Amino acid sequence: MSKRRIKKVAIVGSGIMGSGIACHFANIGVEVLLLDIIPRELNAKEKAKGLTLEDKVVRNRLVNDALTASLKSKPSPIYHQKFASRITTGNIEDDISKVADVDWIMEVVVERLDIKKQVFETLEKHRTPGTLITSNTSGIPIKFMSEGRSEDFQKHFCGTHFFNPARYLKLFEIIPGPKTDAAVLNFLNGYGEQFLGKTSVVAKDTPAFIGNRIGIFSIMSLFHAVKDMALTIEEVDKLTGPVIGRPKSATFRTVDVVGLDTLVHVANGIADNCKNDERLELFKLPDFIDTMMKNNLLGSKSGQGFYKKQVSNGKKEILSLDLNSLEYRASKKAKFATLDLTKPIDKVIDRFKVLIAGKDKAGTFYRKTFAALFAYVSHRIPEISDDLYKIDDAMKAGFGWEHGPFQIWDAIGVDKGLELIKEENLEVASWVSDMLASGSASFYTVNNGASYCYDIKTKAQVKIPGQDAFIILDNIRTSNEVFKNSGVVIEDLGDGILNCEFQSKMNTIGGDVLAGINKAVDLAEKNYEGLVIGNQGANFSVGANIGMIFMMAVEQEYDELNAAIKYFQDTMMRMRYSSIPTVSAPHGMSLGGACELSMHADKVVAAAETYMGLVEFGVGVIPGGAGSKEMALRASDTFRKGDVELNTLQEYFLTIGMAKVSTSGYEAFDLGVLQKGKDIVVVNKDRQIAVAKQQAKLMADMGYTQPVKRTDVKVLGKQALGMFLVGTDAMEDSNYISAHDKKIANKLAYVMAGGDLSEPTLVNEQYLLDLEREAFLSLCTERKTLERIQHMLKTGKPLRN
Repeated sequence: MSKRRIKKVAIVGSGIMGSGIACHFANIGVEVLLLDIIPRELNAKEKAKGLTLEDKVVRNRLVNDALTASLKSKPSPIYHQKFASRITTGNIEDDISKVADVDWIMEVVVERLDIKKQVFETLEKHRTPGTLITSNTSGIPIKFMSEGRSEDFQKHFCGTHFFNPARYLKLFEIIPGPKTDAAVLNFLNGYGEQFLGKTSVVAKDTPAFIGNRIGIFSIMSLFHAVKDMALTIEEVDKLTGPVIGRPKSATFRTVDVVGLDTLVHVANGIADNCKNDERLELFKLPDFIDTMMKNNLLGSKSGQGFYKKQVSNGKKEILSLDLNSLEYRASKKAKFATLDLTKPIDKVIDRFKVLIAGKDKAGTFYRKTFAALFAYVSHRIPEISDDLYKIDDAMKAGFGWEHGPFQIWDAIGVDKGLELIKEENLEVASWVSDMLASGSASFYTVNNGASYCYDIKTKAQVKIPGQDAFIILDNIRTSNEVFKNSGVVIEDLGDGILNCEFQSKMNTIGGDVLAGINKAVDLAEKNYEGLVIGNQGANFSVGANIGMIFMMAVEQEYDELNAAIKYFQDTMMRMRYSSIPTVSAPHGMSLGGACELSMHADKVVAAAETYMGLVEFGVGVIPGGAGSKEMALRASDTFRKGDVELNTLQEYFLTIGMAKVSTSGYEAFDLGVLQKGKDIVVVNKDRQIAVAKQQAKLMADMGYTQPVKRTDVKVLGKQALGMFLVGTDAMEDSNYISAHDKKIANKLAYVMAGGDLSEPTLVNEQYLLDLEREAFLSLCTERKTLERIQHMLKTGKPLRN
């Protein structure tokens, strides 16, 4: 059987979902044909131009407007705006024949079975046999959609359900129809994971599939609990947000973003089609939801929902809906004693035992809601899935939960979960008792670095498939630990490669982390072949520990501060000039010091979702961990004969001066913080550590040679410094920057120009590092810099002063 490759896809339907999916295929380098219907009438602009319904620009208006709106939306659906050129638009009447040339056709039209069937009938006339054809339906049974279609169509047809926004949410549900070929399911499962960067889950053809069935149950059960427990919407959002590893939007803000009408549509679908669901009553809408629907309080799309933005006296205010009066009121801050007890607990998974033991309303809330969730998911096996890990995967990837229901249940203890369920007069599925009787005391176990879960059919722990491409640090941290301090754990990844994993709060880089990196380099040079700096936290690192810098600066301990900055610089240079290859694996926020660290590795294996940049201007300093030096060096390396070298240097200067941050790994190349031809981007973050290890091993196997220290960095001296100073004067005069902004920019200018040398000169890196450290230290003596650092520590936001 020949290997199936996806070079070109057709997306039929260009709404928010269709355009988002089209952009994500373009993200991964696939050519996309995006089609939609033609308008029925001209708009005012078209009439004014004298256009007719036969003009191509009119016929493609709907698809072009939809794609344009998608590309302008924030957060962006595309990794880099230039990738949009991979998308060609057209309309279903003129361009439908082009689907004959694609490898995969996906239908993303309105959720109406009659319309979908019409679309499939049209597509079948033009589709080449053997081409994949799928539907992005969120709930219509797959078996109904393929009725009456040919044998070849049905064999290659299934549901492929992306979650919105397609770029950011990782769940990719694959739902077989009655005649879908197993090879098609296997291909899509692998393609979703490897190429689209998704968590692929093969679901059953049951209403709302896996993610929405459990997710909507969870939300609907909260809708009922909120009235029963007399909770406000702010209290529920406080209880169901980051404290339990859920998104900041928690419950009610999420519903506002998704749209109450969308949620009601799915809930009604479950209520109508799942008559045997033991919690059917929870899918019936509470009175307040009915009233909100009638009053068009649908959320962001209608301008008001559970929350409403209001501008009063030029000030923005967010109002909250009172669920009793259904009137808007000022938001009230929610506070619970139980949540205060979790503040010292960094790991979310360790908080659940504390939360369910709470003596206040929060404790009652968690006991009730977790009991309901645990009982419900137990009964969904084998109805919606034969495997419990698929339910957890779906909730993590589709709803942004850090832990799935069975993982949370394991965290509090299976017996304790059963106790909570009993207290709520609910019943658990019998297989849970069978599991305990079989000798399995938990849903999951770890063995030899691999995750296992309880399998209901065999009544034994079985290895979860698909892990071989991943390295899961949680699974190997204890067994493969080589060294540990309060800032890092160093693990043996096998094949002679070490990994240095940050363990500090928000993975900030302080003294212990730097000591850990140095130790990792020492160990790798002595007994191993390479080193990866990587972790699987929410973010790679938010940068240097500015709290430590603030304390030293306030206490005027300038010698200690100078030594701390030098230690950071020396550690970066130790990474660069070690005798073993070093690979950095940034993802999520990789800011300031974390960006500097990556810039000093031999290679960067960045996740596609990497937000990377030198942001030190925001706290009143310049990059002091060898970042300013490195940008001057990279500018020097890009000088070409005949170039206006000042212009090249200015680009690198502005990247720091404007605190630019990439919105994806691909954009980081534009900023010069990643380097073309050297660094790479991986779409699936789960594969990142494995790929980084592979790259380190490859460099070692090819015969890695310790780099020779650079003495050939070209700096432009007074010529560049003069240009920068004129520029900062002009910007201050036009009120674009403050006096303190100008001071910081001038300090950076001095470093990147190489000081006030009379002519362009070749210097070594240490010369620039000394200039950088001196500038950083002098800025730490400034009151306005200390105000900026303090404001960032207090609020998490930059201060302009």
